Amino acid sequence: MTLKEQLRKRGPLGFLTMLVYRLGNQIYYRVKVPGIRHLLWLVYRILDIIVVRMIGSAEIPAMARIGEGLGLVHGGNGVIIAPGVVVGDQCTLYHQVTLGVRNGHQGAPVLGDHVFIGAGAKILGPVKIGNHAKIGANAVVLQDVPDGATAVGVPARILLPKEEADE
Repeated sequence: MTLKEQLRKRGPLGFLTMLVYRLGNQIYYRVKVPGIRHLLWLVYRILDIIVVRMIGSAEIPAMARIGEGLGLVHGGNGVIIAPGVVVGDQCTLYHQVTLGVRNGHQGAPVLGDHVFIGAGAKILGPVKIGNHAKIGANAVVLQDVPDGATAVGVPARILLPKEEADE
C-alpha cells in the first residue's frame, strides 16, 4: 500500500498513529543491541505519548501484532488495544473500540483478516474473530465469532451468514 493510499484510508491522524505503532513494534521485536534499543525505545515512547495518546486519544502498544492495511476510522480516536492482541490484514476499527483482556482469563483477542468493528464495540478476553466477520456498534463480544458471521448486542449474539443459517 502506497503512502497516498494509507493517508486516504486512515486520514492524517490514523496514519501518524500507525507510523508510531510500526516504529515501536520494529524496535520491540527486532532491535537487539541494548544501548541502541533503549535510546530508540525512549524516542518511541515520547512519540507514543504525544501523538497516539494525547492527540489521538488511543492506546496501541508496540507489543500488539497488527497486520497490513489496518483502517482507523476517525484517526483511531479512543481505540484501545491491549498488548498481546493480534489483528489480521485489512481490518477496520471505528472509534472507541476496545480490544482487551478480561479479569480471570488468560489471553487477548485474535482477529482474522478483513474484520469490521463498529464504533464503541468491545472484544474482551481470549476470543477469536474469524475472517470477514463484522462486529456491530457497541457490541460486547465475549465468545468466538466464526468466519463471515456478525456479532451484535450486549452481550453479543452471533448471526451466521444466510447460507449457513439455512442448513
